[in-house]
Amino acid sequence: MNALVYFSSRSENTHRFIQRLGLPATRIPLNDQERIRVDEPYILVVPSYGGGGIAGAVPRQVIRFLNDEHNRARIRGVIASGNRNFGDAWGRAGDVIAHKCGVPWLYRFELMGTPHDIDNVRKGVNEFWQQHLRST
Repeated sequence: MNALVYFSSRSENTHRFIQRLGLPATRIPLNDQERIRVDEPYILVVPSYGGGGIAGAVPRQVIRFLNDEHNRARIRGVIASGNRNFGDAWGRAGDVIAHKCGVPWLYRFELMGTPHDIDNVRKGVNEFWQQHLRST
């Protein structure tokens, strides 16, 4: 199975979601000085920030991670979390990353996600990688 790469703030909402998924995942560090490099295709799971606007929607650690050409070349899709209180901007980071990286925005969930979200993402990720393997 291919990887998930995720970022979670100190709130740990996205981290708890990833733990509940039970799929292989690599965390983008909170510390700005730490870097990771991903050598296989991955789906990015990212929270949305900033009250709903485009500016500030993507966490700076994720921007730094994707600014590394090596990492950006391996992204295959994005899943975003957010807060429905932001209305139309709910999960905006997913929209921004999908557009800038030319990958599909696969799913969005609120805060830590529900059991239904966990089931949908687990099933969707498995189907996505099966389809991806058939097309390569």
